[in-house]
Amino acid sequence: MKKIFFSVIIVMASVSSIAQLQIGAAVPEIALPDVNDSVVTLSSFKGKVVLIDFWASWCGPCRQANPFVVKLYKKYKDRGFEVFGVSIDSKKQAWIKAIKQDKIKFTQVNDNGGWNSKVAETYGVSQIPTNFLLDKKGNLFAVDAEGKELDKLINQLLQ
Repeated sequence: MKKIFFSVIIVMASVSSIAQLQIGAAVPEIALPDVNDSVVTLSSFKGKVVLIDFWASWCGPCRQANPFVVKLYKKYKDRGFEVFGVSIDSKKQAWIKAIKQDKIKFTQVNDNGGWNSKVAETYGVSQIPTNFLLDKKGNLFAVDAEGKELDKLINQLLQ
């Protein structure tokens, strides 16, 4: 009975974290250091379509998804699209090595908190990869869109 009770509590906590992010509403600010330890804010991309991409160097599915995200960035960057990569790596060198290996040229930030990342907690991220697509006003448009659907949504927002 205790196990069931605690499971219900955990599920309710997860749902309430994610429930804070509503489609069509503004998302919380992110201000974290990039690979050069310069703080970059999510709000600095206002006026652009932004994909917030939570990932880590040690995450196989994340690394498999990176080439597609890189391809989307190259395809749409000149039209006002940005990717704001948020790593939950706790080892900075592994994170930087993965960025180089995956040929990532878009903005990358990390609070080096691992799964204790405050930003991941704020966004209700419980697994990676996880992404949030924002419109030009900085409002949430889609969560965890992938592949052709993500491509289509970005194109739609850039019209």
